[in-house]
Amino acid sequence: MADNVKILFVDDDNFLRKVYQSELGDRGYDVILAVDGEEGLEKARTNDPDLIILDMIMPKKNGFEVLMELQEDEKTKNIPVIILSNLGQEDDVKKGLDLGAVDYLIKDDITLTAIMDKVNQYLHSKSQSKEAKTNGNGGAEEKQNKPQ
Repeated sequence: MADNVKILFVDDDNFLRKVYQSELGDRGYDVILAVDGEEGLEKARTNDPDLIILDMIMPKKNGFEVLMELQEDEKTKNIPVIILSNLGQEDDVKKGLDLGAVDYLIKDDITLTAIMDKVNQYLHSKSQSKEAKTNGNGGAEEKQNKPQ
């Protein structure tokens, strides 16, 4: 599953970048790191990651700005984004999800193992949707074969 799967990890915390690079790398993922929102956007556009893990509080561009720009760009708007942030207010969570994130995880409330499970979940659902698009029928064939 992890062959050639690219994950972009965008966080200004040097320690967290190292931890996630190690954890995701050990699972066979190709990990791309970015230290701020601007670099994250640039790497999302040039590296075509399969998934983005995004912090909210960063220099240059915050996570909300990054999400908005990802959604406005045809090349990046379908990349699943998991927010991993210390911002845990209900309004922040709602805003992040409304801006297109597939999940919003609060750093203090989640374990590394649970985050890895979420990564696998969203990568698996993305590969399923890619298969449906590749087949060109969006699952219509399956629906036609079901008894009414």
